[in-house]
Amino acid sequence: MKPSALFSVITVSKQNLEGLKRTHHSLESQSFRDFEWLVIDGASTDGTQDFLKTTTAKWSSEKDDGPFDAMNVGIKHARGDYLLFLNAGDVLAKPETLEKIAKIITEKQPDFIYGDSLETGNNAQPFYKAAGRYKDLPKGMFTHHQAMFYRLKNIRENDLWYSVIYEIASDYEFTAKFLKNAKKIVYAPLPVCVFESGGLSQKRARTGRREEFMIRDSMKMTGMAENVTIFALQTLAWNARRWFPGLYEKAKKPKDPQNSSGQSLEESHKNNG
Repeated sequence: MKPSALFSVITVSKQNLEGLKRTHHSLESQSFRDFEWLVIDGASTDGTQDFLKTTTAKWSSEKDDGPFDAMNVGIKHARGDYLLFLNAGDVLAKPETLEKIAKIITEKQPDFIYGDSLETGNNAQPFYKAAGRYKDLPKGMFTHHQAMFYRLKNIRENDLWYSVIYEIASDYEFTAKFLKNAKKIVYAPLPVCVFESGGLSQKRARTGRREEFMIRDSMKMTGMAENVTIFALQTLAWNARRWFPGLYEKAKKPKDPQNSSGQSLEESHKNNG
């Protein structure tokens, strides 16, 4: 099926009307307009449906089995070439974000694009958080899920879906499975999203680490000794972040903050090589 837009922006929402409005405003502010907005709402009763009727979103509102189940509904109905999961309350970093990513797509035609983020810190002031290397995925997620673009063709060809077994880390498994078969991966050195600290993944960080441990084991991403070491280092890093937030923010900033040119660094990837 021929894509109907360059991007499908999939937003999962439940009882979060104000957050949904922020996401809508961010998308409406984009200079690049070749995208569809799919909203999968979990039968909210806070006025979400009335609001969605005033937008151009393609949406549904019904009970689901959690956010990852809702994200699968979004995948099922997506018609864009690339998928971006931007949930209620998430916003893009700048009005020209999609425009810059679209330029990279035109030049590189990648299977997967990932970028940096702006993250709210200790004082709720966003700081620049550089992405890690995608090849370091066994050590943990290398950037925020909201800063990743997946080519829908690859998802369809490999029959990929989010597992509803995991509460927190299903996006980690999904990304690992996607990258295993991706042939062309591009890093975009620019902030894609604003990530608001304090969400479920951070409130239940230990659960997320435990699930990632299980995923690494089931996918044979590491040996057991390395897996245990990674879990211990993640726990140490998380505690250091809580105790010394200023040092964490400084460590995550890139050496050359915000390359405003939007040029991409192309990296080839095949079979985790």
